[in-house]
Amino acid sequence: MALSETTQIRQFACLDDNFGVLVHDTASGTNIAFDVPHAGAYEAVLEETGWTLSHILITHHHWDHVQGLGELKQKTGATVIGPERSRQKISELDRTVEDGDDVLCGPYEVKAIATPGHTLDQISWFIPSIKMAHTGDTLFSLGCGRVFEGDKEMMWSSLAKLIRQLPDDTAIYCGHEYTEANARFSLTIEPENADLQARAREVADLRSQGKSTLPTTMGQEKKTNPFLRAGEASVAKALGMKGKSAAEIFTEIRTRKDNA
Repeated sequence: MALSETTQIRQFACLDDNFGVLVHDTASGTNIAFDVPHAGAYEAVLEETGWTLSHILITHHHWDHVQGLGELKQKTGATVIGPERSRQKISELDRTVEDGDDVLCGPYEVKAIATPGHTLDQISWFIPSIKMAHTGDTLFSLGCGRVFEGDKEMMWSSLAKLIRQLPDDTAIYCGHEYTEANARFSLTIEPENADLQARAREVADLRSQGKSTLPTTMGQEKKTNPFLRAGEASVAKALGMKGKSAAEIFTEIRTRKDNA
């Protein structure tokens, strides 16, 4: 997927339903990996393209995002950057970031946005110059991550932060291909949402062809993703929760998904 004259993004399958993502700058030779679910999958793409890995950005410490990190770092010598809160859990980190920090990866200024909830250390990465973000396991297409280490109010606060900070035309990459199951659930929350109905049809068609449903865009998610729409009056009405706070409505939606 070409984003500009000098930027290319490769997304590829890892493990059962994870994604690997590489951002490549043709002018500088910079190559950024986001998370490493499986080293071999990255190595195959790097060999195919002839790209040399320069940076690895980590979103959080869960095994299915870092289990290939040690091997890939050893083979490529790439600089590994991840959350400060992961320092005791991820031994390969060369540099750590906290909320609001900027890091320079070749020509790319990358912003670290703390989005805890799924885990306490979760960082979402945003590259404004190419309108691209990797949200790890915080934001999925038509979904959000299960809340393991934080609480639901924290997770809603993180999603609200992404709504504020990521423009509608931002391409959203994330950790997993969960969109088809998320679409079925989303329709139980907002069955009358025409944008959601259209997205669900698109997702079913893509998956029937074995194609990925990602990346999505922030604008599309704001129209269709019930977890992002917890502050919308139409969602409160659909759930019979008129007058309740967005955090309360999000908690109800996440609880329903957990029990689905």
